[in-house]
Amino acid sequence: MPGTVLLLAASPVGKGCLVDAASVLPVLAAVPPAVLSGTDTANVVELADPLEPQAVLTRLRAAAAAPGPLTVFVTGQLQLDRRQRLPHLALARTTPASVRYTALPWHWIREELRLRAPGTTTLFVDLRADPETWEWLRANPLDSGRNNAVYGRIGPPPARRTVAVPSYMKAVATILRSGHRPPPEQLHQHASARLGAEGYADLVLTAPDAAGRTAAPPPYRPGTTRPPTQDGPAHADPYGVVSAGVGDLPAVVSTGVGDPHRVVTAGVGDPYAVVSAGVGDLPAVVSTGVGDPHRVVTAGVGDPYAVVSAGVGDPSAVVPAGVGDPHAAISAAVAADRHADADALAAYHEQAAAHAHGPASEEALHWTEVRADLAMFAGDSVRSCRTWLAVATARLSAGQPADAAGVETSVDRAHHQWGQIGDPVRARELGPALAELRSRVPGRRQGALDHVRRQLRQLQTQG
Repeated sequence: MPGTVLLLAASPVGKGCLVDAASVLPVLAAVPPAVLSGTDTANVVELADPLEPQAVLTRLRAAAAAPGPLTVFVTGQLQLDRRQRLPHLALARTTPASVRYTALPWHWIREELRLRAPGTTTLFVDLRADPETWEWLRANPLDSGRNNAVYGRIGPPPARRTVAVPSYMKAVATILRSGHRPPPEQLHQHASARLGAEGYADLVLTAPDAAGRTAAPPPYRPGTTRPPTQDGPAHADPYGVVSAGVGDLPAVVSTGVGDPHRVVTAGVGDPYAVVSAGVGDLPAVVSTGVGDPHRVVTAGVGDPYAVVSAGVGDPSAVVPAGVGDPHAAISAAVAADRHADADALAAYHEQAAAHAHGPASEEALHWTEVRADLAMFAGDSVRSCRTWLAVATARLSAGQPADAAGVETSVDRAHHQWGQIGDPVRARELGPALAELRSRVPGRRQGALDHVRRQLRQLQTQG
């Protein structure tokens, strides 16, 4: 029975483009259809930078209805629509404001493939996520359907003002051009191995976990209902706040029980930094005290009017923070290029979680990881690398095994960010720490430690 192959490569035109998706199509098109499909004969449908989501749906629906094996190759970028916050595959006309109308909802792919017989559908994906979607992926797997085998990667946003290359999909195509099609899992492993340090930051999609990813499960996110403890069942305390107690400032923990006027000093290098939990109609307020004592962030505890005010150069600039979820405020600040304010808000939650649950707790480490990603979004590879190294060290010191997903992910992303550092001096400073961690956490990609050592030797010859 003949197979069917769908080649879909899409990315926005203009400055919103994160990946040169269409560049992979000539390489894939040079592969014989039977090799692409793994069948004796195959029909191939190619979609290059399509304009309309309905047109893509029509081709997808026809491919899904065809008998025989179906192989789908998808290259592009993921963005969230602003209304439902669902992932979409951006098309040529997609902008952040028009995702809902001009991009292909990812769940359309899942639904069109849902009724196919198990074992007959394979997806290879090479996707980039914008900063907002990258944060969304921390708590939400990319659901491609339970009956489908999914292989590939989702990469973080590329460096600012750069367009990424779909290296994973090009590696898949190059392997297939030899005329030999290994089993999908082996094909995925061979392609991933060719990425080197570039792939260490990726979320890896691999069957049989067709609906999810192989990264660590998302840690508990402070600000929601707390996990059960030995002292009692899970409960919500949106008013509990903590101070660091730095210098002469006392460390204070206020649960907010029976105290409508609770105010706690934050103690982050600024005796004027304060935290107010917010009571009644009063919004919760955080003054970060980072470089600007007037910078104010409303935390949005039950306050739909929560905002982030940068106070840096433009004290009137305001970004809506969303309702009840600090991640929404952080995403909004990043989208507006207000990276210092996004980091300040994450730092506040990191500190509060560390004092409430311990610096090595999942609650605190989650916010440290957020700050590592925020540094990446801001183009600060040095800070991002250093932060991921700290996360990995903290997890190992807490007794987590070297092959734990959270440990491997931290070292992989530190490795990736280290490779992005353009200053040889700063790279040399962080290299030995990365090499030491790599000796303990080799990861799942062969040659990682050798790569660090080889790069360090090259750095010694640079100024």
